[in-house]
Amino acid sequence: MSDKRGRPPSGEDRMLSRMRDWRARHERELTPDGFDDEDERPLPDARAIDLVLRVGELMLASGEGTEAVSEAMLSLSVAFNLPRSEVSVTFTTITLSTHPGGDQPPITGERVVRRRSLDYFRVGELHTLVQQAALGLLELEDAAARLEQVRRAKMPYPNWVIVVGFGLIASSAGVMMGGGPIVATVAFLAAVLGDRTSVFLARRGVAEFYQMTAAAMVAATIGVGLLWVSSEMDLGLQAGAIITGNIMALLPGRPLVASLQDGISGSYVSAAARLLETFFILGAIVSGVGAIAYTAVRLGVSIDLDNLPSAGTSMEVPVLLGAAGIAIAFAISLAVPTRMLPTIGLLGVMIWVIYAGMGSLLQVPPVVGTVTGAVAVGVVGHWLARRTRRPVLPYLVPSIAPLLPGSLLYRGLIEFTQGTAVSGLLSLVEAVMVGLALGAGVNLGGELVRAFQRGGLAGAGMRSRPAARRTRGGY
Repeated sequence: MSDKRGRPPSGEDRMLSRMRDWRARHERELTPDGFDDEDERPLPDARAIDLVLRVGELMLASGEGTEAVSEAMLSLSVAFNLPRSEVSVTFTTITLSTHPGGDQPPITGERVVRRRSLDYFRVGELHTLVQQAALGLLELEDAAARLEQVRRAKMPYPNWVIVVGFGLIASSAGVMMGGGPIVATVAFLAAVLGDRTSVFLARRGVAEFYQMTAAAMVAATIGVGLLWVSSEMDLGLQAGAIITGNIMALLPGRPLVASLQDGISGSYVSAAARLLETFFILGAIVSGVGAIAYTAVRLGVSIDLDNLPSAGTSMEVPVLLGAAGIAIAFAISLAVPTRMLPTIGLLGVMIWVIYAGMGSLLQVPPVVGTVTGAVAVGVVGHWLARRTRRPVLPYLVPSIAPLLPGSLLYRGLIEFTQGTAVSGLLSLVEAVMVGLALGAGVNLGGELVRAFQRGGLAGAGMRSRPAARRTRGGY
C-alpha cells in the first residue's frame, strides 16, 4: 500500500492507520447493532491483558500523565488484538476491560499504583516499547521480555548524582538571585541535607507531607543561620537566596503540569487528585519555612523586605547560567537521559529570556510574562517530543523550573511573620497564580501543536482524543 505519490507509508502513518481502523471498529461495535450474538471470538490472551496492565502501571508510577498512559494502553490493546477494549486510568488505579463478543462475559483486570518513583528514563523506554509494538515490530513474548528489561534497568545516573542534582537546583537558584559563591555553596548543602532528612523519615514510614515539611525546615534553618551571621558580621550576603533556592527545589512542578494536563484532556478525577497533591506539597513547604521564619523574627533576626532576593527581570550572564543550571539540575533529579540535557538547558534559558524581556521591555505583569514563556516552551517541547518520538514531560517539567515562584512564596511568608497579613496573602496568591500559569501555558503550547500536527507517541492523532468529541467535536 502506498500514498498518492507512490511512496510506502511511514511507520507513523501505519500506526495512525491501525488506530483509526481500530477506533472506527470500536465505535461501531459499541452500538446496539454491533453486538451480534453469533459473533463469537476466541477469548483474549490473558498474557496480553497482563502486559498492557503492567506497562500502564509502570508508566503511571514513573511519572507519566494519565492521557499518555491511556493512549499507550489502547495502542497495546490494538497491537495484541484485544477486542472492544476500554481503559480507565486514575491517579492510583489502572483498569482494562475487553469484551470477546457474543455471549462471552467481559474480562476486566486492574492494578493499583502504591509506590511512585519519578524516573523519566524509564518512561522514555516504555514509550519506545509501545511504539514498536504498535508498529508490529514486537511480538507478545518479545514485548513481555522487553518490559522486564525496562523494569529492571538502572537509571542513567547513580543515586549520588541524583542527590547532587537536587542540590544543584537550589545552588543555581542562589546564583540567579545574586547570592554569589558562598550562598550557592550553602544552598547546595542545605538542599542535600533537607533531602537526606526526608529520605530518613520516608524509610521510617513518616507521611510525605511531614517529609516535605522537615526538608523545608532544615533548609530554612540553615538559611536563617547564615542570614544572622551575615548581619552580625556585616558580610552583605544574600542569605535569603538559600531559602528561595530550596523552595524552588521543593516546589511541585511535575504534579502541577500533570494536573492541568489531565484536566484539559478530560481526566477530571486524576486532575483533581494531582492538584490536591500539589497544594498539599505547597502547604508542607509553607508550614516548614513559615515556622522557621516566624521563629527567626521573634528571636530578633533582621529580615529586610526591601532586600529580599529576587532575580527580577535581569538578563545578565550569571542569571542566564543560573536558569540553564536550574533546568538541567531539575532534569538530572528526574533521571532524564543525558542526551536531552543540553536541549533542556536551552529551554530553561528561553523561558527566562521571554519572561524577563516582556517584563523589562513591555512592563507586563509577571503572570503575563510567565504564560507567554510557558506557551513558547510548550510549543517547542511538544514539537521536539513528536519529532524525536520521546515523551513530552521530560522536556516540559525541568524547563519551567527557572520561573517557579520561590521568591514570591518566600516574600509572602516573611510578610506574614512581620504582621502585614494582607500583603503576605496577596504574595501567596500571586505565587499560586504564577504556578498555575506555568502549567496552563505549557499545556496550551501542546494543544497548539496537536491542532496543527498529526501523530503522537502512542498513535493519538489530532482527531482521536475522546474528550475532544464529547460535545462539539462530533459535528
